[in-house]
Amino acid sequence: MKGLKVIARTSSFAFKNKNIDVRTIGDQLGVSTVLEGSVRKVNNKVRITAQLINTNDGTHFWSKNFDREMEDIFALQDEISLRIADQIRENFGHINIQEHLIEAPTKNIEAYDLYLKGRYQHLMWDGQGMVNSIALYEQCVTTDPSFALPYFGLVYSYAMYGSWTNNKGLLQLSEENLSKGFKLDKQSYTGYFGKATLLFWGQWDFINGHNFFQKAIELNPSYTEAEEGLCELYTAIGYFEKALWHADNILKINPLSPNHYFTKANIYYLKEDYTKALECIETSLSINPSFTHPIALKQLCLILTKDYEKLNDFLDKTPLAERPEECRVLYKLVNPEDKIHVDISRVTSMIKKEIGEALFPWQLFLTVHLGKHEMALDFLEENIKMRTGQIINFMNIPLLKPLHRYKRFQDLVQAVFREELLPSNSEKQIRIAPPKALMSEAEIDMALEIFEKGMKEEKWFQNPSLSLRELAENVNISSNKLSWLLNERIGQNFNEYINSLRLEAFKELALNPANSHFTLLALAYESGFNSKTVFNAFFKKIEGMTPKAWLKSKQI
Repeated sequence: MKGLKVIARTSSFAFKNKNIDVRTIGDQLGVSTVLEGSVRKVNNKVRITAQLINTNDGTHFWSKNFDREMEDIFALQDEISLRIADQIRENFGHINIQEHLIEAPTKNIEAYDLYLKGRYQHLMWDGQGMVNSIALYEQCVTTDPSFALPYFGLVYSYAMYGSWTNNKGLLQLSEENLSKGFKLDKQSYTGYFGKATLLFWGQWDFINGHNFFQKAIELNPSYTEAEEGLCELYTAIGYFEKALWHADNILKINPLSPNHYFTKANIYYLKEDYTKALECIETSLSINPSFTHPIALKQLCLILTKDYEKLNDFLDKTPLAERPEECRVLYKLVNPEDKIHVDISRVTSMIKKEIGEALFPWQLFLTVHLGKHEMALDFLEENIKMRTGQIINFMNIPLLKPLHRYKRFQDLVQAVFREELLPSNSEKQIRIAPPKALMSEAEIDMALEIFEKGMKEEKWFQNPSLSLRELAENVNISSNKLSWLLNERIGQNFNEYINSLRLEAFKELALNPANSHFTLLALAYESGFNSKTVFNAFFKKIEGMTPKAWLKSKQI
């Protein structure tokens, strides 16, 4: 829904099964409202609870239970999503809501379940995760060949795994699955993301990769995976300020993502700002201590900051450290003046190792710092031809600086990163058109006339279960138009408007001596309020005091 900031799944689910005060959650996610709930499934029945909570004071302003048969999970998703969207609109202001928020991507629940499991694995962002995701996505397309999303999942997984393992056959499979997916869904943002990934990581096509990452983001501005891909592309070509802007923008939507903090750390590492890189690495590892990417990057940063004691301790205590023996040897080669005892006798055999699924090309680094620069340039040239993922940032990798003085290195940089092969570094001027009025002046006048009559004569506001959609039916306009009318012309959202009418009715009843034998809460309910908490909170917000104190002040 445009205009609504929704925090990404990775960050939101960081709080799952944790007993943390909702105000703390609100601060950490940067949100004013939390949607909380649970799903319980027994046989073919499901009970879903949902509640919206104000993170400022912890008050619940809406809750609902849904007991349903598991006949159509997508229809159920749509029903619940629309209910929640309506409540957000009624409480916070105008948002256009479509007739349906969920479109079933498949009718096969087994296939959908396999797709979600494949997504989970591919979001691990490591070699084993890619292997697992490929197996699950393949199983998914076998189960339902008409389901587009797993094809695009395969596009991404094959492209990334093929790029990082020098397997051109996997890149071909990525291309084939892209074609199959687009035949089923020509405007899928995940499809454009997959295409951008194949072009960028698989082929080092920076211009077209950039264009398709942008296309995916245009179709879904909250799709942080595509924006992260764009960020990685800017990083590879040295547009660091753009990359950092996008990294920070992603973290607004997904503030507790270990992957996004790693991406930001990598930018700082390539900028040679190791202090900031290590800060981002520590944040990433505090969220997920088992995430291998920041672990490996921390090893390099500790080598470059000449902190062997900390590096050695980290390697000893971290079973997931990448190539620890090579790491210690590299430290000694990079920092020969440091009087440490490291056996470098096996360095030749280390150089002969395959890159494999390692995040960084350790053998290239070792070759450079052994002083075998021609051999290192041969290795670099060969892997550039193969478009190996581990060296895509070679232009700015700090450990390759000894190669910068060679014409061969400069020629390689020119061949890959010359200006005509890169997207423009200038910012596009984005013109935001003013929002269009949803109603003509004649429609507005007619609606307001019906509105005023209904509120004054029929007291519509006294209906405690009145909703925006029901009120829209009374006025004979769409709920989107009514929401717009309230916010743009009357200057209040639905709940503010209705509750202000209820409040005036309550005041009139409370000041009437004939009602002195009624409790204030009874009079509030008579006025249309359906919750003691909502009544008291709204009264205090408007009048700055409790209903009891207000009444006392009027009786003096």
